[in-house]
Parts: sequence; C-alpha cells; structure tokens
Amino acid sequence: MSRPTPGPSHAARNGPQPGPRAAANRPAEVICAVCGTESRQTRFRPIPPEGAPDLDLRPGEPLRSTMASWLQQCPHCGYVAPEIAHAHPAAIEAVGTAPFRALIAETTHPPLSRRFLAYAYVLEETGALHAAAEATLQAAWAADDARKPDLARAWRGDAVALWRAGPPLDAEQTVRVIDALRRAGAFEDAGATADQLAASHPPEAVAGVIALEQRLIALQDSGRHTVASALPPPARRPHATQATIARRNRAGGWWERLRRLWRRD
Repeated sequence: MSRPTPGPSHAARNGPQPGPRAAANRPAEVICAVCGTESRQTRFRPIPPEGAPDLDLRPGEPLRSTMASWLQQCPHCGYVAPEIAHAHPAAIEAVGTAPFRALIAETTHPPLSRRFLAYAYVLEETGALHAAAEATLQAAWAADDARKPDLARAWRGDAVALWRAGPPLDAEQTVRVIDALRRAGAFEDAGATADQLAASHPPEAVAGVIALEQRLIALQDSGRHTVASALPPPARRPHATQATIARRNRAGGWWERLRRLWRRD
C-alpha cells in the first residue's frame, strides 16, 4: 500500500512507520509529480526498532539512524515527500514559491534538516499543520545528530507553534509538545502545559510520562530521555514500544498499547 499523498489528512507521525523486515531496497526510476523529471529514487522500507523511543517518540535503533532514507527529493525542482511521484495540488504550487527555493538553498542548515524543513513547508501549505509539525520536529532530530543545538531548539519551537496552530491536540500530542518545549529550554511554558495536562486526569501511561517531564522541567534538564525512563520495560520484552503508530486509533490507541507493552509483569 502506498503512502498517502501529503495533504490535510496526511498523518506524518514519527516518520516512516515500522513494518515487516524487508529485503534490501532497490532504486527505481520515479517521475516527479511536480515537475515531471525522472530520477532514480529508493522507496524506504523500515524495519521495527529494537530500542525504546525518546519521550518525543523519535524511534529507537536501528530505525533511528535511517532518517536520511525517509524522504525522496527531486534533483530538479527540489520537491520533497516520502514518495515524490505523488503531490497534493497545493504542494505543486508551494514548490514554485520563493520561500521554498530559499529554504532548499540555505547552506547554513544541515542538509538532512533542510530536506525535512522543505517537506514541512509543503505540508504547511497544504493545510496539514500537525504533519508539518512532525516534519519540523524531525528536522530538529537531524540537527541534534549534526550537533547544531541552537537550530534544534529553534525548530522544536517552530514545531510547537505548528501543533498549536492546528486542530485541538490529544494527550499524546500534548506530551510531545511538552517535551519539545523542554528540549528547547522553554521551561516555563513546558511546566504550565504539563501541569494543565496532569490536571486533566490522563491515562496512566500518559500520567507517568508527564510526571517524568515535570521532574526534568524542575531540574531545567533539556536533554534527551527515553520512554523507558518513565515506563520501565519488563525484562522479557525490553523494546516493544514502537508498534505501528498508523494504527494508533485502534485497540485503545498508541498510549494504551504503550502502557500494555511496558507494564511490569
């Protein structure tokens, strides 16, 4: 099944979703949906991560280190998407704008971050604000890896702004907003948002993560922490948190599955 075309209903949650272990990816000739140029591209086929995800749900290894393969980019027009053979009509217009051209030419940003920011710009222009927030957060992850902390903090702030500009946030998304604010050093905003969510009596798994976030915020700790810090795994199933998030609305949602998988025996 192909990925959905970017647009208001596109759910770019967490990057590519874990799936069955597949054979090596084979490059193929792909025609860009924006400019019609043919280029050789590889379709990313992820494997399940074995490590626990970060609190912002960046997946664990080995999926964590595959970010450079998550998106395709047309070498002619610069269009970026999981599959450039498909494009929302608004994406076609976005690629031709001056801001998009300036973004993909910005040499002070890490190349991988530029790719995710370009995708975020396209998503934002299609009206998919939460998906644009996800892509912007992924740009921050790439900046973390490139040891560009100032850029990572700025893009986490941009991701929060996009999340808040979109539809109402659910508990999972709000936890990720809290973590992005904390990682960006916006401790006052992070603390107020965490207190508000805690007061709403969220599910047990969410409450556990909020409690950890509150402790980290009190310490003004802006570092990376994993879900395992809040929800210790049972010895026999140490790395089961990365179930397919695309199906998070089934069987009680992502956080309910997280609680079941990481509960103590």
